[in-house]
Amino acid sequence: MYFVETLATEGLGNRSYLAGGRETVVIVDPPRDIDRVLAAAARRGVRVTHVAETHVHNDYVSGGLELARITGAAYLVPAGAQVAYPRVPVADGDRAAIDDGLMLRAVATPGHTPHHTSYVLYDGDAPVAAFTGGSLLIGSVGRPDLVEPRLTERLARAQHASAHRLAELPEDVRVLPTHGFGSFCSAVQADGESSTIGREKVRNTALTSDVDTFVAELLAGLDDIPAYYAHMGPANGAGPAPVDLTAPRVADSAQLAHRLAVGEWVVDLRNRVAFAEGHLAGSLNFDGTGQLATHLAWLIPWGKQVTLLADTAEGIAAAQRELVRVGIDRPAAAATGPADRWAAEGEELRSFRRADFADLAAARERGEDPVIVDVRRTSERAAAGWVTGAVHIPLHELHRRIGELASGTVWVHCAGGLRAAIAASFLDAAGREVVAVDDGFDHARDLGLVAVRG
Repeated sequence: MYFVETLATEGLGNRSYLAGGRETVVIVDPPRDIDRVLAAAARRGVRVTHVAETHVHNDYVSGGLELARITGAAYLVPAGAQVAYPRVPVADGDRAAIDDGLMLRAVATPGHTPHHTSYVLYDGDAPVAAFTGGSLLIGSVGRPDLVEPRLTERLARAQHASAHRLAELPEDVRVLPTHGFGSFCSAVQADGESSTIGREKVRNTALTSDVDTFVAELLAGLDDIPAYYAHMGPANGAGPAPVDLTAPRVADSAQLAHRLAVGEWVVDLRNRVAFAEGHLAGSLNFDGTGQLATHLAWLIPWGKQVTLLADTAEGIAAAQRELVRVGIDRPAAAATGPADRWAAEGEELRSFRRADFADLAAARERGEDPVIVDVRRTSERAAAGWVTGAVHIPLHELHRRIGELASGTVWVHCAGGLRAAIAASFLDAAGREVVAVDDGFDHARDLGLVAVRG
């Protein structure tokens, strides 16, 4: 009898898998915070004997090397991957015994990376699950453009062939990808939580389209690549260091003022309502519950010091855990409690207005001419349309382009409010008068503000 347990990393939209039998297991594509993996194995009373990587990841730092070191497990890494540490190089067709009657077979599935390898779990002679990493996803495939621009079309064609190779498995085999649940490593996001080979054969464009059509549509739909991805592959190839999740040193109000004065990033993890009502001048708002790792790592200059602010120590700890997954290892300092405790003597907290699209429409009806900034990604704007007269600057570009905006009050919006709040904090820190539109974009369409649709 076998089991597969999913370990979801929601903030990054990825999944890892613990699979095995009564005594021993393999962990596929482990997260960097491996205490989660060890706890899951301990709950089941099993021993980790194998750690398997489908590829050298470009979107997060792997915990595979450290997990293998601690457990003594064999570390399976595709033979074609360029890494600087000892591992068990895996080639197409290689097999590893996982538990009594359970076996893992490597299947070369290049496309997401040139060396990408999937793993098929066999229960006796029967294949039961395919760990497809960034190859065949639920309704999609992994992006082919994260390695080298000159390889993108070649890898897209390889993705098509790899998907068809996996489709040769029996239709009841489970498809268990690493990406596709919010990760930017996916060409599009999953439209379900689980799938099988049979289900993918009738709905996945990699399996329902000819190669030329598939490649053209895949390349046309590729979106911006988060800036921090450039650092993930090299970190995983060099061998990530163990994580340190001990609490950062506590900063008082004077230290916070100094860090802001010297240009360090002071990140307020509270929700956007609390931040808008009162925050330290110059601090930036990244809601700790809203894809913190992706948004912060995408925007922050790599290697820049960051200080965290939160209501509670638990909020700081949760943020630390998210950030180590993308290589932001140690906050310079942290502070907790009510925001007025963070302000230096004589300093007043700043605030800005929140509104909805109805308020924006009313402002226009009064004859105002607000500066409207749309911080959605280009693909979102093309698909859903845009507010008439809005300036389009994607969130990940805004902090470098604030100087391009006309004078006056800036109304900033996204698709739902979270990214608008991040953008508003940057505008506020730059001294602009700002209104954060905290509303769904469908409301703008209902009010007639959207003149162009994709």
